Amino acid sequence: MEMVKHPNMNDKSVKFKEEKGLSPWTMALQRLRKNLLAMIGLVVIIMLIIMAILAPVITPHDRDATNTKNKFLSPCSEHLLGTDELGRDTFTRLIYGTRISLSVGLVSTSIAVLIGVTLGAIGGFNGGFIDNIIMRLVDIFMCFPFFVMAITIAALVGPSIWNIMLISGFLSWPRIARIVRAEVLSLKEREFIEAAKALGLNSKDIIIKHILPNILAPVIVYTTLGIAIGILSEAGLSFLGLGVKQPKPSWGNMLAAAQSLRSLRLHWWLWIPPGIMVFITILSINFLGDGLRDALDPKLKQ
Repeated sequence: MEMVKHPNMNDKSVKFKEEKGLSPWTMALQRLRKNLLAMIGLVVIIMLIIMAILAPVITPHDRDATNTKNKFLSPCSEHLLGTDELGRDTFTRLIYGTRISLSVGLVSTSIAVLIGVTLGAIGGFNGGFIDNIIMRLVDIFMCFPFFVMAITIAALVGPSIWNIMLISGFLSWPRIARIVRAEVLSLKEREFIEAAKALGLNSKDIIIKHILPNILAPVIVYTTLGIAIGILSEAGLSFLGLGVKQPKPSWGNMLAAAQSLRSLRLHWWLWIPPGIMVFITILSINFLGDGLRDALDPKLKQ
């Protein structure tokens, strides 16, 4: 009797042959390229970064140049997105605001990842008393709502871009610390870690050379999604007047400047563009983060 082959059997065997011999990172990159939403998000993020870097080239107007005679101008050929209450070009401030918002997201996430990965790896690898102290500290931080703590601390230390970076970073590290601790707990009992201990390597070398390279995937995914959280934090605190101070533009304080009923009704160009920028940026980062999570998941290997 002739055996009937499954219609997808040949396709699966071809894919297996194509991926056989490739490194995990190469296979993850191939899977990421096939994710349309992730690639769209990546392209949008790259465009935003280029726009932030080339801000002085893109727009001919000065960021803080005021002209009260031209205040509240509607969009025109000279001012693509009109002007604000001081006659400043809205398009120029929107582009420069990209620098501020992306910088806050990157720096705050870097602080959170540095603290979280360090404490999570130390606690998970050593266990015992050290692990209990770190986890109780994580529990204390996670007992309080993020924005309540951020608003309270920002009100005490004052509004500043550097304060927002530090506040967002120091309040966000417990999430990544718990993720890293769980990964380390599963890795430290593996055979290659036992072999490293048998060779006489100390805890520091084992964590840096053997454990951290094997937990890069969840760290990369969290870092991507954490940037979105940092941008939202900056926008929210700046909207409340506790973030980036004028005249430095950010998407949050641009929205705060347009919160009057008159602006909401008559001057749409003051609040719709920064709102759209926040929406597009967060959505693109989430698309990329989801794509990275799927691409780096070893369970998805054929």
